[in-house]
Amino acid sequence: MPGGPVAPPSGGPAPAQGAAPGAGPHPRGDGDGDSDSDLADRVVARVLAVPGVVRLHPGVLGEVATYLPGRAVPGVRLRPDGTEVHVVVSTARPIPPVARDVHEAVRPLVRQPVRVYVEDLESPPHRRPSAERAQS
Repeated sequence: MPGGPVAPPSGGPAPAQGAAPGAGPHPRGDGDGDSDSDLADRVVARVLAVPGVVRLHPGVLGEVATYLPGRAVPGVRLRPDGTEVHVVVSTARPIPPVARDVHEAVRPLVRQPVRVYVEDLESPPHRRPSAERAQS
């Protein structure tokens, strides 16, 4: 499953794909004059706020990024034909709802289709019971 859009259990359109109303040639959807840098930062903030998202994923070779003057924003591609978000998801939450929530968080920010890719899974850190910690 890593590396591809997540299909919903119902067999309908993938929750990680779709276009916001007014899809157009430029990634910005709000028309307020934000730069691509501001938009990329807002996408990152929204994605990282989704429960179950551990972090953004830059791709196997670091190729998944929005390249800006002086820096890159790994895990997010802003393109005229679509926005890609690549994430690592916690195993503590089911993947389809996390992908759907990421999609819904990003969709209002852009005009073009949003595609969410779950690149990897990560288990939450194992915590020892407090009685074990007291004996160590």
